[in-house]
Amino acid sequence: MGKLVAIELGGTKTILALGRDGHIDERVEFPTTTPQETISRAIATINGWRDIHGIDAIGIASFGPVRVSPTAPDSGTILATPKPGWSWTQVKAPFASAFGCPVKLDTDVNGAALAEHRHGNGRGCASLVYLTIGTGLGGGVLLDGKPAQGLLHPEIGHLALRRAPGDDFAGACIFHQDCAEGLLSGPALAARFDMSLPNVLPTDPRWDFVAHDLAQLFVSLILTVSPERIIVGGGVTLRQPHLLDMAKSRVPAILNGYLPDYTDELLSHLITTPRLGNDAGPVGALILAEQALEEAGG
Repeated sequence: MGKLVAIELGGTKTILALGRDGHIDERVEFPTTTPQETISRAIATINGWRDIHGIDAIGIASFGPVRVSPTAPDSGTILATPKPGWSWTQVKAPFASAFGCPVKLDTDVNGAALAEHRHGNGRGCASLVYLTIGTGLGGGVLLDGKPAQGLLHPEIGHLALRRAPGDDFAGACIFHQDCAEGLLSGPALAARFDMSLPNVLPTDPRWDFVAHDLAQLFVSLILTVSPERIIVGGGVTLRQPHLLDMAKSRVPAILNGYLPDYTDELLSHLITTPRLGNDAGPVGALILAEQALEEAGG
């Protein structure tokens, strides 16, 4: 029997992994550049693995927005995106054509959510949200352990947030300016602070505005999804770990006495970081590959 291949197609980097349920045997990373260069490099790497190990199925966890419905005519196509050159790119069909094996695609954040649900800090939770805050801001939602999908998929990063009084930062989203991504993503924070994120001191008073925005996002998720866990990954909270605690501490005040269950103690467990760290995406894509094989009767 061959192995499973995971592709985490991120806005900044692409990760390929070879393995099976929760176990990565080989891993390759490279920058996400143009669609042609990135996809060709991925296919070449997988070809090398196939020649040695054989391949049963491929799972793709892609940045979005992306058409996730397997029955849509443009299934597997990235829709309008800020990532230059990637709008309307087919990311599923090239792999299905090159390898002739089952291929399943979902969002990168749904993949990470699946991984944390099975192997990480989401174990035992019927509902959870996985947020990643980095080059962009995305959120995967699991209900009864399955990704929430409708006409498209949740686009948490583009929720509008109630701004803090006195905050005059315009935001950095090319579509909505001051949506969640436009306020909290790495590029947005670099624009707000006018410097690269690792150089911003934790004591900078402007973090109060950022913590307010992230707390507003948490409250929006609490009120709409009522998740048992909110897992926050991505480079922003990794480089500025104080931000998560600052935001959590503001949630009860925003709720203003409504839903008194959300105490500081509860929030300390409800909102957390990923147990799998940077492996959440590729481990989730391995789960997608496993599902593709099962759905094909393998």
